[in-house]
Amino acid sequence: MSLSLKFYQDAQAHDCSYLPEQQSQNLYPDPSHPMTNTLYSELIQFGFRRSGNSSYRPHCPACNACVPVRINLLQFKISRSQRRCLKRNEFITSHQQPAKFNPEHYALYVRYLTTLHPGGGMDNPTEESYQQFLLSYWSETQLLEFRDGDRLIGVAVTDYVDNALSAFYTFFDPEYRANSLGTYAILKQIALAQSLKLPYLYLGYWIADCQKMSYKANFSAVEGYLDQQWQTV
Repeated sequence: MSLSLKFYQDAQAHDCSYLPEQQSQNLYPDPSHPMTNTLYSELIQFGFRRSGNSSYRPHCPACNACVPVRINLLQFKISRSQRRCLKRNEFITSHQQPAKFNPEHYALYVRYLTTLHPGGGMDNPTEESYQQFLLSYWSETQLLEFRDGDRLIGVAVTDYVDNALSAFYTFFDPEYRANSLGTYAILKQIALAQSLKLPYLYLGYWIADCQKMSYKANFSAVEGYLDQQWQTV
């Protein structure tokens, strides 16, 4: 990195959220160093990720399953199934909203977690936990809304970093599960990044043995940060 920055690791390992048999630890940039969107734009290139106001990267003692991934938009080619996803959802309208608390968004978030991810550790959210997870005072974030007429059916939290967008988190109406709105949201974020002439869309972490993350491998031109460099996976 061009910046001289200290990093700190969790003092103790904890149960992994994705691989129950594994213990997890994270690496964090020096908390005394002010976090900015410019600094995060650099950290994300080295596999870091945002959670609320914090930035971290998995650094586990006996596991390297978490792979930071991004889509190289200069090489991306949409698949037939992804074209069908767009066609199936032609009725959806999308709008960007500022990243601030919205009761309508929060109600959808609660419904999404309690219906689709019960027992996942996030299924009893509060307004405070919602804001602490999704929002940040320093990040350049937009909320990409998806609507069926006037009905809110999805929100894609999108971070704007230097030279890229980052798909931070998406939640949607469980009644529209068959519409593959997670895939649809990424396709809309790809289109948004391409309209801004940005070369990358970051997707966070991918774990080969985690079913919840398998959709990330369905996109072409995916690169992973492996052995301290980005390479095709």
